[in-house]
Amino acid sequence: MKVWVQIIILAFILNFCQCKKVIQVNLNDTAPQLVIIGEVTSNPGPYTVTLSGTVNFSADNVFPPVSGAFITIKDSTKGLTDTLTEVTAGHYTTHILSGIPGDAYLLTVEVSGKIYSALSVMPQPVSLDSVTFIENGAFGTNLINPVVNFQDPAGIPNYYEFTETVNSRPINNIFIFDDRLSDGKYIRQPLFNDSAYIQTGNELVIGMYGIDENVFNYFNELQNATGNGFQTLAPANPSTNISNGALGYFSAHTVDDREVIAY
Repeated sequence: MKVWVQIIILAFILNFCQCKKVIQVNLNDTAPQLVIIGEVTSNPGPYTVTLSGTVNFSADNVFPPVSGAFITIKDSTKGLTDTLTEVTAGHYTTHILSGIPGDAYLLTVEVSGKIYSALSVMPQPVSLDSVTFIENGAFGTNLINPVVNFQDPAGIPNYYEFTETVNSRPINNIFIFDDRLSDGKYIRQPLFNDSAYIQTGNELVIGMYGIDENVFNYFNELQNATGNGFQTLAPANPSTNISNGALGYFSAHTVDDREVIAY
């Protein structure tokens, strides 16, 4: 199945700004599975959950939307439950929910007689101070890469995902970082690109997401398995935080964006 490709495409549709590297992996044909991609962010809603079915690797790269589901997202901290509405086939949106740092959000999806659930806790926000740039020489070409600069809070584990668009075009890389070796330090982290070249004067939008540990682990496994990292693992679906055999992920995360001009 083109599971990774599907999850990446759905994440773009969800406007998660998730810059995932699109890799087709030779997987054996298996029975279709449900893919759930959902989010709650610190930005104002509505928020979206997308449902679709997987297809076999040999099939066309068209992923069937899953309609008719009953979906709720509960702010377990506040005791508020929002029932989502299907606005287009397979796309469901919230109505009254707000993303609040520190709150726990429970996603419940009921479809075809099965119930799937996922819990995600939104971390406290960390501010992106600035975006600077470095140049690296490779194959006779000077590559320009952005550098995110921010203060990591001391004494608590923090997990980050970064997204990057260049002239309104998403960069298809996975950018993740955790503070296991840099807790409480001031971070200057380059975002190295292997599939796009930034030119002086290009307009960039850099997003910094504060994600929880389960979502970080999901993208870390995806990064390793697709080769968008330092290690390539045998093909396997990333560990999801969604129960009952569904694929995908549900993330409650903070968002801090910066618009910059490359120099």
